Amino acid sequence: MSESAASAPVGVVLAVDPDRFAEIVDALRRAGLTVTGEQPVVGTLSGTVPENRIAALQAVDGVEALDRERTVQLPPPDAPAQ
Repeated sequence: MSESAASAPVGVVLAVDPDRFAEIVDALRRAGLTVTGEQPVVGTLSGTVPENRIAALQAVDGVEALDRERTVQLPPPDAPAQ
């Protein structure tokens, strides 16, 4: 894999300790996350990060889960059943 492919930004969704939300979000930003959405009450946030920084996000104390965003393409309503 080339260096440019390894550092291409990917969307991520993270679950963090809601009692330490602001502290953890600050640490995630320092680790390379660009935050695009926050839900502090439930302890989740979304953002983008270079592919090669995902391990750094997972290593932040208080991160409970990290999932890559996925895109699902549905067929048009008039498409035949599959």
